[in-house]
Amino acid sequence: MRVANFTKAVAITSAMIWAAGCSTTSTTTDGGSAGSANGGQSGSGASSYGASSGGVSAGQVVTREDLNQLQTVFYFDFDKAVVRQQGFADLEAHARYLAQNPGAAVRLEGHADERGTREYNMALGERRAKAVERLLMVNGAASGQVESVSFGEEKPAMIGHDAASWAKNRRVELKYLSK
Repeated sequence: MRVANFTKAVAITSAMIWAAGCSTTSTTTDGGSAGSANGGQSGSGASSYGASSGGVSAGQVVTREDLNQLQTVFYFDFDKAVVRQQGFADLEAHARYLAQNPGAAVRLEGHADERGTREYNMALGERRAKAVERLLMVNGAASGQVESVSFGEEKPAMIGHDAASWAKNRRVELKYLSK
């Protein structure tokens, strides 16, 4: 009984957080510098694209050229599979592009840092890719347009055994597939 109530509470809380995140727009222009709005974590925003750099506006038609302005690498906190709010605007624009172009498709490549077992990191990379996939689908992408794959710790973006390297390796890369 307690598990059912806890599950309901988590589901309701998650829905409220997601709704609150989707109803706001980012106006930060810090470029994702270390120490900004994320407890000083390196790689917390990696790059500023989309809403913070004058990119694609909400509701606007997204062209292939607009995709070059959008973030395609989305970073995650340690041991988490929750999409950071600063990636929402760009992911929503990617979803609009997919919805407006039914022939387009993307592969979401989930990654983890080297800490943890190989099996755990494969599962964590998959959870991260699925989190991005859900956000794309909620915003208009069709399930046939999105493919998720996990590489776990096998393809690091940065070689190293420090916090900065680990932060760059906890990511999902969005790659458009050519048809």
